Amino acid sequence: MAKIRYYYNTETCKYEPIKATGKAVFLNILGFLSVSLILALGLIYVYRSNFTPIKESRLLAENHDLKVEWEILKEKLENAYGSAGELQYKDDNIYRVILDADPIPSTVREGGVGGHDKYEDLMSLEENQLVIDAYKGLDNLKKKLYIQSKSYDEISSLLTEKEKMWAARPAIQPINNTELKRIAGGFNPKRFHPILKKIHPHEGIDFSADTGTPIYATGDGIVTARYLSTSYGNVVFINHGYGYQTVYAHMSKFNIKRGETVKRGQIIGYVGNTGRSQGPHLHYEVLYNYKAINPINFFQRDLDNEEYEKLIKISENAKIILD
Repeated sequence: MAKIRYYYNTETCKYEPIKATGKAVFLNILGFLSVSLILALGLIYVYRSNFTPIKESRLLAENHDLKVEWEILKEKLENAYGSAGELQYKDDNIYRVILDADPIPSTVREGGVGGHDKYEDLMSLEENQLVIDAYKGLDNLKKKLYIQSKSYDEISSLLTEKEKMWAARPAIQPINNTELKRIAGGFNPKRFHPILKKIHPHEGIDFSADTGTPIYATGDGIVTARYLSTSYGNVVFINHGYGYQTVYAHMSKFNIKRGETVKRGQIIGYVGNTGRSQGPHLHYEVLYNYKAINPINFFQRDLDNEEYEKLIKISENAKIILD
């Protein structure tokens, strides 16, 4: 129950109750509200000065976690760039050098990945430049890896082709060393022919061996000819592709047919003394683009350095002439 206030009326000499006017009530309420508002603002100020709101605290914690994740992502991106750089270096300076292939031009590897409009949607973000740089880095890395992937596809194709070429290229002796008696005649463009009695180039090497000694194909290829010649006797021609051909002459008999595909090390015939010959031997030639070249340069596969140098000296000093 509200208390009733009184005042002393001097005219009536009595205590009479105080009657509150509307204005007084309004002023009292206004004063109360003003004091309450001031106290509330003071409390809010004190609270905000000494305490962080729960929602803001959560956002700050999330922001901190995002910064940590960003640093981790940035480090991983830098590591990925480093790995891509190593792959590029090996590609240009090792794999392509071995395969005699030109490196990928830097203009292709370092080309742009898009214009400014590509990142226009990111401009509204607060840290827009940071985010845009990250996206540019990722796009550039994706492009590098795509080009590297295509480069490896090309290298794989080159390697397959090189393997075929290395298998086809003449690379062994046509006569096994254990069955080889001697090299009777070496490569000599100005040799005096013992039968024709005139200067006639000797465009191959003569391997002296017993009749019936196996003769081996020196590389993968196709037998393009097999016939009896007045000068070469029983002779075989093998086309190895890539500009290479080999010739095997004075054979006693054949072990292959015309058109047959042969592999390196396959027996194609046997040593004989047919045609214009002065003793059992194999006359062996290597042709590159239809021009005879010294076969001695193609025996490294069978020999170590010392044996190869010895074979060269024997070939150079061969005095016996058999065809």
